[in-house]
Amino acid sequence: MNGLFLTIAFFISLAITGYLTRPNSTFIMDEPNARSLHSHPIPATGGIAILSSFFIILFAKFFFFSNVIEHDLIWISLAVFLIAIVSLMDDWKEVPILYRLSTHLIAALLLLWQTNWVINALFFTTESTILVTVINFTITLFTIIWLINLYNFMDGMDGFAAGMAVIGFTTFALLGWQAQHITFSFISLLIAMSSLGFLIFNFPPARIFMGDIGSSSLGFLVAALSLWANQSDIFPIWIAFLIFSPFIIDATVTLLRRLLQGEKIWQAHKTHYYQRLVELGWGHRRTTLWEYGLMLSCSLSALIMPQLDNYIHWIILGIWFIIYVILIYLVNWLEHRQHTIVVGTKV
Repeated sequence: MNGLFLTIAFFISLAITGYLTRPNSTFIMDEPNARSLHSHPIPATGGIAILSSFFIILFAKFFFFSNVIEHDLIWISLAVFLIAIVSLMDDWKEVPILYRLSTHLIAALLLLWQTNWVINALFFTTESTILVTVINFTITLFTIIWLINLYNFMDGMDGFAAGMAVIGFTTFALLGWQAQHITFSFISLLIAMSSLGFLIFNFPPARIFMGDIGSSSLGFLVAALSLWANQSDIFPIWIAFLIFSPFIIDATVTLLRRLLQGEKIWQAHKTHYYQRLVELGWGHRRTTLWEYGLMLSCSLSALIMPQLDNYIHWIILGIWFIIYVILIYLVNWLEHRQHTIVVGTKV
């Protein structure tokens, strides 16, 4: 039965996305700006297809074909709905950032209030003092809000954000299956299949974008399912971060670099590492495929980690840290090399 639901989810997303790519079928267009890698207006309503598929199947399965309605799923769904509404409004007519962040905060607080999925960020202490509780809660809250926004930041290249969702949530599902947590595995695959239906039309050259309604909602779902997995001992939070590290590292390092350079971080830009590769002449398709390779490598590492001792986890994470340092260096080297060639040609 689960396989049938997931297949239907894919086709619902595929059908709605296909409809939204038609001329005059959408009311939101993504106009090129300083951050864009595209040169002409493209529909930005694909997130509607992803979320429609997700909510239709979720409602059908747990309200019509199940005797038990998962309490946590209700609150995850409500929080996603809040984020989707403010994101759709922002796609349609820009919403002030304070209102958007306030909605993200409300959604995050709602999730933590109802689930208590607070991570033990201060893993070096077992004390349960008020200060430790406050620090853990604050870090968890910040993590949710950051994941919502970084996924939005990284949605700037054809097939990129949707591909990360398909690979990342499929990996979540496999880890859930290993841990024999059927509900978690199903929800993860549901998100992956809903994203796959959209990806068919979003793969380079993209005919449609997911918009903030898609990227912000997926970012929240990354956070929610990561916390759920950590709380339910499906897998620890650092495995979730490794799986989505192609997004987390790029967005975080780029933000810190821009802060240190005194740039206005709220302004549109094209300095994410994936954007810089496209600007170097790699193009959307080549860059996306290389990023898929990175995502799959991270996912394969994550899949073997639950069978290993914790100290091996930290060795693997250390290796990936070194890999990312090398990748960052290589992008900088490629830019320097191209600049040197251009200057030499002019001379």
